[in-house]
Amino acid sequence: MQHTPQGQLYTDIVLEVFKLGGLLISDGDQLSKDIGLTSARWKVLGALANSGTPMTVSQIAFSMGQTRQGVQRLSDAMVKAKLLAYEENPRHKTAKLVALTEKGSDAFAALEQKQIPWANAKSSGIELKEMEVALEVLKKITQVLRD
Repeated sequence: MQHTPQGQLYTDIVLEVFKLGGLLISDGDQLSKDIGLTSARWKVLGALANSGTPMTVSQIAFSMGQTRQGVQRLSDAMVKAKLLAYEENPRHKTAKLVALTEKGSDAFAALEQKQIPWANAKSSGIELKEMEVALEVLKKITQVLRD
């Protein structure tokens, strides 16, 4: 069996996204190193900061496209590091809410100050329209995989 032209292009996109993911993790680890974090911890802080409200581990995992177990391990370590705190969940007896602490909020703010110039520099030379199309395609692929 052979790929359709569309199937082959989709496969090529997936492989490129895998490479891109590795490169982004490497850059993220470098950006967050001075703050004592990793890309993985940064993603958890970002999920919570962007939601503006405490979330369950499952909700964080879904928003990040990660496994619940992986996010649980990260959350437990980040609670020990006082970046996050567990709170009672009025909607569920056992699924605690995960909230940013002041230390976690400060760390995320510091990371944003590093990320902004990084993003501005890395995006120079790529047309705005190209990035808009890329974002839309990636969102569609994400939705297809979630469905």
